[in-house]
Amino acid sequence: MKIKLIGLCLMMLMGCETNHQEYSIEAFMNTTSIGGASFSPDEKSILIRSNQSGIYNAYEINIDSETTTQLTYSDSTSIFPISYFPKDKRFLYRGDQNGNEIWHIYVHNEDGSTHDLTPGEKSRSLFSGWAYDEESFYYTSNHRDPKYMDIYELNINSFESKMIYQNDEAFNFSDVSNDGKYLALNKTHTRDNSDMYLYDIQNDELKLLSSHEGNINHSPSSFSVDSKSLYFLTDANSEFDYLKKYNISDGTIEYVQKEDWDIWYSYYSYSGRYRVTGINVDSQTEIEVFDHIKHRPVRLPQLPAGSISSVAISKSEKYMAFYHGSAKSPADLYLLDVRSKKYEKLTDAMNPDVDSKYLGVAKVIRFKSFDGLDIPAVYYKPPQASSKNRAPAIVRVHGGPGGQARVGYRASTQFLVNHGYAVLDINNRGSSGYGKTFQTLDDQAHGEGDLDDCVWAMNWLKKQNHVDGEKIGILGGSYGGYMVMASLAFRPDAFDVGVNLFGVTNWVRTMKSIPPWWEAARESLYKEMGNPHTQEEYLYSISPLFHANNITKPVLVLQGANDPRVLQVESDEMVEAVRAQGVPAEYVVFPDEGHGFAKKKNQIASNEAILNFLDKYLKGE
Repeated sequence: MKIKLIGLCLMMLMGCETNHQEYSIEAFMNTTSIGGASFSPDEKSILIRSNQSGIYNAYEINIDSETTTQLTYSDSTSIFPISYFPKDKRFLYRGDQNGNEIWHIYVHNEDGSTHDLTPGEKSRSLFSGWAYDEESFYYTSNHRDPKYMDIYELNINSFESKMIYQNDEAFNFSDVSNDGKYLALNKTHTRDNSDMYLYDIQNDELKLLSSHEGNINHSPSSFSVDSKSLYFLTDANSEFDYLKKYNISDGTIEYVQKEDWDIWYSYYSYSGRYRVTGINVDSQTEIEVFDHIKHRPVRLPQLPAGSISSVAISKSEKYMAFYHGSAKSPADLYLLDVRSKKYEKLTDAMNPDVDSKYLGVAKVIRFKSFDGLDIPAVYYKPPQASSKNRAPAIVRVHGGPGGQARVGYRASTQFLVNHGYAVLDINNRGSSGYGKTFQTLDDQAHGEGDLDDCVWAMNWLKKQNHVDGEKIGILGGSYGGYMVMASLAFRPDAFDVGVNLFGVTNWVRTMKSIPPWWEAARESLYKEMGNPHTQEEYLYSISPLFHANNITKPVLVLQGANDPRVLQVESDEMVEAVRAQGVPAEYVVFPDEGHGFAKKKNQIASNEAILNFLDKYLKGE
């Protein structure tokens, strides 16, 4: 017994984890992803989406009994519920065809039958909100012309739709006033320069509201309940977006709210009593709900280890439904009774077989890059890692360009952390959320400073005494996948392996083949990435496909066959080019997925492939 105790003490001193539990990817995928919160007209039920069945379907939660009922039973195409009808329990949902992003809007009737309200093989339609009189809803569609998302109103009694704005200017649609007189529109010139317009539906008059010089963003947020004002976000004379109000009658503008970070959105409840504001605070969302009758913020429940990410308020304003989660637990839906302040948890998304103590805590860190610039990142340390049990590490790069690594539960990240990989989720220059100057630092400079930020992240990792500095890889999806291939092609000695999920490898092709419905963002993309018709040589120079002869490190590529953004041919050619160098290039294609993997079976297969690849080529097992 004495010898055993001495051995145990030595292991504790050495920092070894003697009882760490590793979980299968099936265990992580048994965690449920939940989203949405639409109250039924009688406010006795809440409509949500859930992938409990293995693919997203519509579910209904009974508020009194807290029971959950599955409403749709798709086993092939994801169903994303939008909203109950205003006066009955029919509901709208959207769906595409195995990830091709040709969205349609469907009605699900109370007898279980469904009907496509926006048919057309190539027509893409997106729900934009209910009319205030609850007799119709608005949506955008490119049915007339693949490039332009026109604005329609559909009567829910006759199911007849009419175009209310022919969008030949490629505006983004923001909101409709409650009196039905005005549309709020946005025109994106570049990522850091945009305008907003007010369209008078009855008089067919379009008015520019944001005449300005230089690079300033203006984005309509929502109309006031009385339709007299338009709230909008702007970064005029600021690094961050803040909230202002435009008074329609006289054109005056008022300051409303400014924070030290970007205000993401702000909207009012049905009567206008509450204003909900989302603020992007250092990779996490902070929610503020202001009561305009009591003239004070609403105190939301203080829950442990995490944050509230979104709030939905019922029409009567009796209830607030909100999501709360953390890096170690997925978001769950809660219901708050505004008057009594009592709240209850309505869902249990986490697989109870997974103990959170074996997962990684998210920590926001900063490190100096090659030019002294502070680079933010979110770090996940494996609980079993120590100076005596050093972990291999992964630099993970988000999508975009212009995305953001955020604190929150990601099963794929925690799966790697649980299996002994440290993960540094980087916000390289060009990421959003850290000011407009920071976000524009990679414009037409991709594969340069942004890539060096990823390389310099290795220096921070190597300083952690629990990280094996000789075993560091890079992983990313979409634009992050590009950064993976760019690192292997342009910084071939930096990382030991790469994992590329549907990443761009040929910018010439990608920029020439962007989906037609991206017309509103085309010029912005050209300004940031380069115009394929006038800057083909530059795009060629930053495309990893044409520099594959530099690649010497093993790579894993995963791709959806129906991806409309990064075509499968890009990954096909990239893998072929790497293999031609005699370098290991593993390749997995999912025939029923698009830009991202929505089905649990494919999420299981992709994550297993990633872990097996890393264990073989990085960890060396």
